[in-house]
Amino acid sequence: MKQENKDLIHKAYLNLAQYSFDKGRAEFQNKKYADSYKDFDYFRQVLPDDTTSLYVTGLAASNAGLTDPKYNAYAISSYTKLLTKNYSQNPAIYQDLASIYIANKDTAAAFKIAGEGVAKYPNNNDLRKREIEIGLQSGKQDILISKIEAAITADLNNKTLYYYEGLTYSQIAEAYGAQQKKSKLPGEKLSLEQKKVENYGKAAQQYKKAIAIDPNYFEANLNLGYVLISPAIDEYNAANQLPASKQKEYDAAVAKAKADFNAAKPYLLKATELNPKSVDALNNLKTYYLGVQDNVNANATQKKIEALGGQ
Repeated sequence: MKQENKDLIHKAYLNLAQYSFDKGRAEFQNKKYADSYKDFDYFRQVLPDDTTSLYVTGLAASNAGLTDPKYNAYAISSYTKLLTKNYSQNPAIYQDLASIYIANKDTAAAFKIAGEGVAKYPNNNDLRKREIEIGLQSGKQDILISKIEAAITADLNNKTLYYYEGLTYSQIAEAYGAQQKKSKLPGEKLSLEQKKVENYGKAAQQYKKAIAIDPNYFEANLNLGYVLISPAIDEYNAANQLPASKQKEYDAAVAKAKADFNAAKPYLLKATELNPKSVDALNNLKTYYLGVQDNVNANATQKKIEALGGQ
Protein backbone atom coordinates (compact mmCIF):
# COMPACT_ATOMS: atom_id res chain seq x y z
CA MET A 1 0.00 0.00 0.00
CA LYS A 2 2.85 2.36 0.86
CA GLN A 3 4.50 1.68 -2.51
CA GLU A 4 1.22 2.45 -4.24
CA ASN A 5 1.06 5.85 -2.49
CA LYS A 6 4.64 6.52 -3.55
CA ASP A 7 3.75 5.92 -7.17
CA LEU A 8 0.67 8.14 -6.88
CA ILE A 9 2.71 10.95 -5.33
CA HIS A 10 5.34 10.64 -8.05
CA LYS A 11 2.69 10.84 -10.76
CA ALA A 12 1.18 13.88 -9.04
CA TYR A 13 4.57 15.59 -9.06
CA LEU A 14 4.99 14.80 -12.74
CA ASN A 15 1.56 16.23 -13.48
CA LEU A 16 2.42 19.39 -11.57
CA ALA A 17 5.73 19.59 -13.41
CA GLN A 18 3.98 19.31 -16.77
CA TYR A 19 1.51 21.98 -15.69
CA SER A 20 4.39 24.26 -14.67
CA PHE A 21 6.17 23.60 -17.97
CA ASP A 22 3.07 24.48 -20.02
CA LYS A 23 2.49 27.58 -17.89
CA GLY A 24 6.13 28.62 -18.21
CA ARG A 25 6.05 28.16 -21.98
CA ALA A 26 2.98 30.38 -22.30
CA GLU A 27 4.60 33.04 -20.11
CA PHE A 28 7.81 32.87 -22.15
CA GLN A 29 5.85 33.35 -25.38
CA ASN A 30 4.25 36.43 -23.78
CA LYS A 31 7.72 37.71 -22.79
CA LYS A 32 7.03 37.35 -19.07
CA TYR A 33 10.49 35.91 -18.58
CA ALA A 34 10.76 36.21 -14.79
CA ASP A 35 7.44 34.39 -14.30
CA SER A 36 8.46 31.88 -16.94
CA TYR A 37 11.70 31.19 -15.10
CA LYS A 38 9.88 30.44 -11.82
CA ASP A 39 7.59 27.90 -13.47
CA PHE A 40 10.37 26.31 -15.51
CA ASP A 41 12.48 26.12 -12.35
CA TYR A 42 9.76 24.09 -10.63
CA PHE A 43 9.76 21.78 -13.62
CA ARG A 44 13.56 21.51 -13.27
CA GLN A 45 13.35 20.67 -9.56
CA VAL A 46 11.10 17.72 -10.31
CA LEU A 47 13.34 16.59 -13.20
CA PRO A 48 16.77 17.92 -12.18
CA ASP A 49 18.79 15.91 -14.72
CA ASP A 50 16.48 16.38 -17.68
CA THR A 51 18.16 18.35 -20.47
CA THR A 52 14.92 20.05 -21.50
CA SER A 53 14.30 21.27 -17.95
CA LEU A 54 17.82 22.65 -17.68
CA TYR A 55 17.65 24.30 -21.08
CA VAL A 56 14.30 26.07 -20.67
CA THR A 57 15.20 27.21 -17.15
CA GLY A 58 18.47 28.69 -18.39
CA LEU A 59 16.79 30.25 -21.42
CA ALA A 60 14.09 31.96 -19.37
CA ALA A 61 16.61 33.16 -16.79
CA SER A 62 18.94 34.59 -19.44
CA ASN A 63 16.07 36.53 -20.99
CA ALA A 64 14.92 37.75 -17.59
CA GLY A 65 18.53 38.82 -16.95
CA LEU A 66 18.29 41.39 -19.73
CA THR A 67 16.22 43.57 -17.40
CA ASP A 68 17.17 42.14 -14.00
CA PRO A 69 20.81 40.97 -13.75
CA LYS A 70 20.13 38.76 -10.72
CA TYR A 71 18.65 36.15 -13.09
CA ASN A 72 21.99 35.79 -14.87
CA ALA A 73 23.28 33.69 -11.98
CA TYR A 74 20.33 31.30 -12.39
CA ALA A 75 21.00 31.06 -16.12
CA ILE A 76 24.69 30.32 -15.51
CA SER A 77 23.80 27.60 -13.01
CA SER A 78 21.37 25.83 -15.37
CA TYR A 79 23.55 26.15 -18.47
CA THR A 80 26.69 25.03 -16.63
CA LYS A 81 24.95 21.85 -15.50
CA LEU A 82 23.54 21.35 -19.00
CA LEU A 83 27.09 21.30 -20.37
CA THR A 84 27.76 18.17 -18.31
CA LYS A 85 24.98 16.37 -20.19
CA ASN A 86 25.00 14.87 -23.65
CA TYR A 87 22.90 17.70 -25.09
CA SER A 88 22.97 18.21 -28.85
CA GLN A 89 22.90 22.02 -28.65
CA ASN A 90 25.81 22.41 -26.24
CA PRO A 91 27.95 24.39 -28.74
CA ALA A 92 25.25 27.08 -28.70
CA ILE A 93 25.06 26.85 -24.90
CA TYR A 94 28.78 27.66 -24.68
CA GLN A 95 28.12 30.77 -26.76
CA ASP A 96 25.11 31.77 -24.67
CA LEU A 97 27.08 31.31 -21.45
CA ALA A 98 29.87 33.51 -22.79
CA SER A 99 27.32 36.22 -23.61
CA ILE A 100 25.84 36.03 -20.11
CA TYR A 101 29.29 36.43 -18.57
CA ILE A 102 29.88 39.44 -20.84
CA ALA A 103 26.58 40.91 -19.62
CA ASN A 104 27.92 40.42 -16.08
CA LYS A 105 31.11 42.25 -17.14
CA ASP A 106 33.14 39.13 -16.41
CA THR A 107 35.25 38.94 -19.58
CA ALA A 108 37.72 36.51 -17.98
CA ALA A 109 34.98 33.94 -17.40
CA ALA A 110 33.53 34.63 -20.85
CA PHE A 111 36.90 34.01 -22.52
CA LYS A 112 37.45 30.87 -20.43
CA ILE A 113 34.07 29.31 -21.25
CA ALA A 114 34.41 30.15 -24.95
CA GLY A 115 37.85 28.51 -24.92
CA GLU A 116 36.42 25.41 -23.27
CA GLY A 117 33.78 25.27 -26.00
CA VAL A 118 36.40 25.53 -28.74
CA ALA A 119 38.47 22.79 -27.08
CA LYS A 120 35.46 20.49 -27.04
CA TYR A 121 34.14 21.46 -30.48
CA PRO A 122 37.27 22.53 -32.44
CA ASN A 123 35.47 22.54 -35.79
CA ASN A 124 32.69 24.86 -34.66
CA ASN A 125 33.50 28.12 -36.43
CA ASP A 126 30.89 30.15 -34.55
CA LEU A 127 32.46 29.22 -31.22
CA ARG A 128 35.97 29.97 -32.43
CA LYS A 129 34.84 33.34 -33.76
CA ARG A 130 33.21 34.12 -30.42
CA GLU A 131 36.40 33.22 -28.57
CA ILE A 132 38.39 35.54 -30.83
CA GLU A 133 35.91 38.40 -30.39
CA ILE A 134 36.01 38.11 -26.60
CA GLY A 135 39.78 37.65 -26.57
CA LEU A 136 40.33 40.78 -28.62
CA GLN A 137 37.96 42.78 -26.41
CA SER A 138 39.82 41.69 -23.29
CA GLY A 139 43.38 42.08 -24.59
CA LYS A 140 44.13 38.36 -25.01
CA GLN A 141 45.68 38.68 -28.47
CA ASP A 142 48.86 36.75 -27.65
CA ILE A 143 46.89 33.88 -26.13
CA LEU A 144 44.58 33.82 -29.16
CA ILE A 145 47.48 33.59 -31.60
CA SER A 146 49.05 30.68 -29.73
CA LYS A 147 45.70 28.86 -29.48
CA ILE A 148 44.99 29.27 -33.20
CA GLU A 149 48.50 28.20 -34.18
CA ALA A 150 48.14 25.08 -32.04
CA ALA A 151 44.87 24.34 -33.82
CA ILE A 152 46.54 24.87 -37.21
CA THR A 153 49.30 22.40 -36.28
CA ALA A 154 46.59 19.81 -35.68
CA ASP A 155 44.66 20.71 -38.85
CA LEU A 156 46.96 22.14 -41.51
CA ASN A 157 44.32 22.27 -44.27
CA ASN A 158 41.67 24.16 -42.32
CA LYS A 159 41.27 27.42 -44.25
CA THR A 160 39.12 28.95 -41.53
CA LEU A 161 41.89 28.72 -38.95
CA TYR A 162 44.26 30.69 -41.20
CA TYR A 163 41.47 33.20 -41.78
CA TYR A 164 40.90 33.64 -38.05
CA GLU A 165 44.60 34.09 -37.39
CA GLY A 166 44.63 36.73 -40.11
CA LEU A 167 41.60 38.35 -38.53
CA THR A 168 43.33 38.42 -35.15
CA TYR A 169 46.43 40.09 -36.58
CA SER A 170 44.16 42.54 -38.44
CA GLN A 171 42.46 43.50 -35.19
CA ILE A 172 45.82 43.92 -33.46
CA ALA A 173 46.90 46.25 -36.27
CA GLU A 174 43.67 48.26 -35.91
CA ALA A 175 44.31 48.60 -32.18
CA TYR A 176 47.80 50.00 -32.83
CA GLY A 177 46.26 52.36 -35.38
CA ALA A 178 43.77 53.66 -32.83
CA GLN A 179 46.61 54.26 -30.33
CA GLN A 180 48.62 56.02 -33.01
CA LYS A 181 45.81 58.51 -33.71
CA LYS A 182 45.62 59.42 -30.02
CA SER A 183 49.36 59.81 -29.53
CA LYS A 184 50.93 63.27 -29.67
CA LEU A 185 54.54 62.06 -29.45
CA PRO A 186 56.29 61.78 -32.86
CA GLY A 187 58.54 58.91 -31.74
CA GLU A 188 55.65 56.96 -30.27
CA LYS A 189 53.48 57.57 -33.34
CA LEU A 190 56.25 56.21 -35.57
CA SER A 191 56.67 53.11 -33.39
CA LEU A 192 52.92 52.44 -33.39
CA GLU A 193 52.82 52.91 -37.17
CA GLN A 194 55.54 50.30 -37.59
CA LYS A 195 53.70 47.85 -35.32
CA LYS A 196 50.48 48.44 -37.23
CA VAL A 197 52.11 47.77 -40.61
CA GLU A 198 53.92 44.72 -39.22
CA ASN A 199 50.66 43.17 -38.02
CA TYR A 200 48.87 43.98 -41.27
CA GLY A 201 51.70 42.07 -42.96
CA LYS A 202 51.23 39.08 -40.68
CA ALA A 203 47.49 39.19 -41.35
CA ALA A 204 48.14 39.21 -45.10
CA GLN A 205 50.33 36.10 -44.81
CA GLN A 206 47.56 34.17 -43.08
CA TYR A 207 44.82 35.33 -45.46
CA LYS A 208 47.02 34.21 -48.39
CA LYS A 209 47.33 30.75 -46.82
CA ALA A 210 43.54 30.54 -46.54
CA ILE A 211 43.18 31.57 -50.19
CA ALA A 212 45.79 29.01 -51.25
CA ILE A 213 43.45 26.35 -49.86
CA ASP A 214 40.31 27.95 -51.29
CA PRO A 215 40.81 30.66 -53.95
CA ASN A 216 37.08 31.47 -53.76
CA TYR A 217 37.10 32.17 -50.02
CA PHE A 218 35.25 35.51 -50.09
CA GLU A 219 36.02 36.74 -46.57
CA ALA A 220 39.74 35.99 -46.94
CA ASN A 221 39.93 37.82 -50.29
CA LEU A 222 37.97 40.75 -48.89
CA ASN A 223 40.15 41.10 -45.81
CA LEU A 224 43.40 40.51 -47.66
CA GLY A 225 42.56 43.34 -50.04
CA TYR A 226 41.81 45.58 -47.07
CA VAL A 227 45.01 44.86 -45.11
CA LEU A 228 47.08 45.46 -48.25
CA ILE A 229 45.52 48.81 -49.16
CA SER A 230 45.46 50.14 -45.58
CA PRO A 231 49.23 50.83 -45.44
CA ALA A 232 49.07 52.15 -49.01
CA ILE A 233 46.44 54.70 -47.93
CA ASP A 234 48.71 55.88 -45.10
CA GLU A 235 51.66 56.14 -47.51
CA TYR A 236 49.60 58.13 -50.00
CA ASN A 237 48.30 60.50 -47.32
CA ALA A 238 51.80 60.98 -45.88
CA ALA A 239 53.14 61.81 -49.37
CA ASN A 240 50.54 64.54 -49.75
CA GLN A 241 51.71 66.12 -46.50
CA LEU A 242 55.20 66.69 -47.88
CA PRO A 243 56.13 70.30 -48.76
CA ALA A 244 56.53 71.30 -52.42
CA SER A 245 60.29 71.56 -51.90
CA LYS A 246 60.50 67.77 -51.50
CA GLN A 247 59.39 66.76 -54.97
CA LYS A 248 61.75 63.77 -55.20
CA GLU A 249 60.56 62.38 -51.86
CA TYR A 250 56.97 62.96 -52.94
CA ASP A 251 57.43 61.12 -56.24
CA ALA A 252 59.12 58.19 -54.48
CA ALA A 253 56.42 57.99 -51.79
CA VAL A 254 53.59 58.11 -54.34
CA ALA A 255 55.30 55.44 -56.46
CA LYS A 256 55.57 53.15 -53.42
CA ALA A 257 51.95 53.79 -52.46
CA LYS A 258 50.78 52.95 -55.98
CA ALA A 259 52.83 49.75 -55.97
CA ASP A 260 51.22 48.74 -52.68
CA PHE A 261 47.77 49.64 -54.00
CA ASN A 262 48.40 47.45 -57.05
CA ALA A 263 49.45 44.52 -54.85
CA ALA A 264 45.94 44.58 -53.41
CA LYS A 265 44.14 44.85 -56.76
CA PRO A 266 43.74 41.11 -57.59
CA TYR A 267 42.12 40.39 -54.22
CA LEU A 268 39.90 43.47 -54.33
CA LEU A 269 38.61 42.48 -57.75
CA LYS A 270 38.19 38.84 -56.72
CA ALA A 271 36.10 39.85 -53.71
CA THR A 272 33.72 41.86 -55.90
CA GLU A 273 33.49 38.96 -58.34
CA LEU A 274 32.68 36.50 -55.57
CA ASN A 275 30.07 38.81 -54.04
CA PRO A 276 29.02 41.63 -56.39
CA LYS A 277 26.51 42.87 -53.80
CA SER A 278 29.05 43.40 -51.03
CA VAL A 279 29.22 47.13 -50.29
CA ASP A 280 32.38 46.54 -48.25
CA ALA A 281 34.11 44.88 -51.21
CA LEU A 282 33.05 47.68 -53.55
CA ASN A 283 34.17 50.38 -51.12
CA ASN A 284 37.60 48.76 -50.89
CA LEU A 285 37.80 48.62 -54.68
CA LYS A 286 36.78 52.28 -54.96
CA THR A 287 39.52 53.18 -52.48
CA TYR A 288 42.01 51.38 -54.72
CA TYR A 289 40.89 53.32 -57.81
CA LEU A 290 41.14 56.60 -55.91
CA GLY A 291 44.61 55.63 -54.69
CA VAL A 292 45.88 55.04 -58.22
CA GLN A 293 44.01 58.13 -59.44
CA ASP A 294 41.64 56.21 -61.71
CA ASN A 295 38.64 58.47 -61.29
CA VAL A 296 36.63 56.88 -64.10
CA ASN A 297 36.53 53.47 -62.42
CA ALA A 298 36.19 55.06 -58.98
CA ASN A 299 33.02 56.84 -60.12
CA ALA A 300 31.69 53.71 -61.82
CA THR A 301 32.24 51.73 -58.62
CA GLN A 302 30.54 54.45 -56.58
CA LYS A 303 27.45 54.10 -58.78
CA LYS A 304 27.36 50.36 -58.02
CA ILE A 305 27.58 51.13 -54.31
CA GLU A 306 24.71 53.61 -54.50
CA ALA A 307 22.62 51.12 -56.49
CA LEU A 308 22.97 48.73 -53.53
CA GLY A 309 21.85 51.39 -51.08
CA GLY A 310 25.34 52.21 -49.86
CA GLN A 311 27.06 55.59 -49.73
